[in-house]
Amino acid sequence: MKITELEPKLLWQCFNEITKVPRPTHHLDKMREFLVGWAEKHNIPVQVDEVGNVVMKKGPTPGYENAPCVILQGHQDMVAEKRGDINHDFLNDPIETIVEGDWVRANGTTLGADNGMGCAAAMAVLIDDKIQHGPIEALFTVDEEQGLIGANGLQPGFITGSILLNLDSEEHGTLVIGCAGGKVTIAQKDLNYISPSKGKVWYKVSIRNFKGGHSGMEINLGRGNANQQLCRFLWESWKLYSMELADINGGGLANAIPREAYALVGVEAGLSERFENEARKFSDMLHAEFILAEEPDFSFEIKKAANPSKCISGKDAFELITVLYACPNGVQGMSNAVEGLVETSCNLASVKINDGKVTVTDHQRSSLDSRRDEIADKVKALFELIGYEVQFDDAYVGWSPNNDSKILKVAKESFKSLFGTYPKVEALHAGLECGLFLEKMPGLDMVSFGPTLKDIHSPGEKANIPSVQEFWKFLCEILKNLK
Repeated sequence: MKITELEPKLLWQCFNEITKVPRPTHHLDKMREFLVGWAEKHNIPVQVDEVGNVVMKKGPTPGYENAPCVILQGHQDMVAEKRGDINHDFLNDPIETIVEGDWVRANGTTLGADNGMGCAAAMAVLIDDKIQHGPIEALFTVDEEQGLIGANGLQPGFITGSILLNLDSEEHGTLVIGCAGGKVTIAQKDLNYISPSKGKVWYKVSIRNFKGGHSGMEINLGRGNANQQLCRFLWESWKLYSMELADINGGGLANAIPREAYALVGVEAGLSERFENEARKFSDMLHAEFILAEEPDFSFEIKKAANPSKCISGKDAFELITVLYACPNGVQGMSNAVEGLVETSCNLASVKINDGKVTVTDHQRSSLDSRRDEIADKVKALFELIGYEVQFDDAYVGWSPNNDSKILKVAKESFKSLFGTYPKVEALHAGLECGLFLEKMPGLDMVSFGPTLKDIHSPGEKANIPSVQEFWKFLCEILKNLK
């Protein structure tokens, strides 16, 4: 079955169109052109602001002329992650979708349902002449996944609604009324290089196919961080095998738990057999540790490699491995205000060496801005101790819950009228644009919801088909009840 045959057809057809448009974060020209062209094709008023945000507008249906203006909001960009064995160019290739039982997934890449599904729902509202609603503004922001650039750059007057429905949550039956703030810490240093010692056997040490996932929503699941586990092995092995390091590379995006990492290392020739045996033992240990974290498919392996022409100086190499191993990672504290909510976390997202400079990216989140800043400062202090230059980037504020929200009450009653029970109401350990919207438009009444998506920010991302149908009914019911 094709996704265009799924119900609700209008929403899935819009999503199918979106999947054909390359739209990784910071590369949204094609997506913006698509949205403007789509609006013009359907005779929908459309505007684009200086940063690339797109807004489309639709008037009220009969009887809803006095209803409040509702902003339907999603973000244009998607996280671009793929399996190592997949040949996919996110700048040019469409996403290949597969219907599998009750789920839609992609062929070895992220699906882009985060947040293509929210964008598709807003588009479907704009062209569906059967639903009842007041004035609609559909806002499609840019670069939410890295930097929240669209929300940060939103100018007064570009949108005018008093209620905002953020269509960027991933669990049907849940209303989100708060989220964490975040900050990205970037540490850099120019490395010193030397000639490799003679008598070394060189190996490529790799971790592949950890599940990865969203560094906020899934940070509490105990999934493996490839960067840290690789450096754990290297740190434990360094002095035992007179090791040298020529290269290290792992992870990708700041908001994705790193799934893969590798290092090119040399060990004393007379110790190579022992090194290989210890690597096998380490692999067995990792599999035993992560069996309860549902990480069945990852591999830790070493393979002999060609001798490099140069390697990193011993001091720089050992300091880098040590600081990566010691860097805070995972859940750093639980909320005292909301039971079961992660308050503060850290994701050792990526380590890259280019042109002799190493760049380490670490992402901190917290529902308390002060704790976000504290953990970021700890990471900064750790790297500055060994001479790295550290800067902060992409800082964004959290969104504090408002239990007296009017739209929250309407949404709760709408859900109960449809499904016979009230939805769960919670705050998320993830970054949404709502906090920034509230800063720019004080008094804006907001709630976030969406269909059930699993394993977002990873090649395992998938959308639950029955929940998409219920999500659509729920959205239409809310709009109908806002009079």
